[in-house]
Amino acid sequence: MSELDTQIPSAFDPFAEANAEDSGAGTKEYVHVRIQQRNGRKSLTTVQGLKKEYSYNNILKDLKKEFCCNGTVVQDPELGQVIQLQGDQRKNVSTFLVQAGIVKKEHIKIHGF
Repeated sequence: MSELDTQIPSAFDPFAEANAEDSGAGTKEYVHVRIQQRNGRKSLTTVQGLKKEYSYNNILKDLKKEFCCNGTVVQDPELGQVIQLQGDQRKNVSTFLVQAGIVKKEHIKIHGF
């Protein structure tokens, strides 16, 4: 019985790496593009993590004109400024940010189903 106890590590935490990624230490360098489900088929695309020196309103204006959708900039106390767009615009937003030179492709994380 004592041989089995020595072979099985007891202090292993399988979620340690996932918790370290979500701690906020490394999330500042990424731009997160997420989708949120609303009512039925309606959805909302959010963009967070852009640098503060960019004008969020100008980026929003260009996104709305490019994708023919409505949107707004929301001030969140925890996340800062977040751009919200109507519909599932995840791929469109990521390609737009790369082509405009705002963010490199390696620094964009697309979340959702």
